[in-house]
Amino acid sequence: MLIAENPNITLVRIAARSELPARGRVKEFMASGRMLCVANVDDSIYATDNACLHWGGPLGQGRIEDGKIVCPWHRWRFDPTTGEGPARCSARLALYKVRIEGEDVFVELQEQKTAARAGLPDH
Repeated sequence: MLIAENPNITLVRIAARSELPARGRVKEFMASGRMLCVANVDDSIYATDNACLHWGGPLGQGRIEDGKIVCPWHRWRFDPTTGEGPARCSARLALYKVRIEGEDVFVELQEQKTAARAGLPDH
């Protein structure tokens, strides 16, 4: 059984190894209700949020060019190792650590705090 080292992290199986995108490709995967973009850059696997920070384009339907994930809508480019986008974009894509164990592929998701758990009023 796979266990996360941090109690605030949940390991979520997203695919079998055979379902990962081929080298130089991207693909969409669902993880606990979140759509992720999984990218294969030079045989290294990365997972990011799937929504482009520009207009929400589906990054997992884009492509890899020069080691960057390219949005299919307006060609914004993101570094899958840092989440950085174009210079005019101050935000970064969220990144998720990918773990491959045997034939299973997992991502590490941070536990999201609800209002009650965060100590906020519940109204």
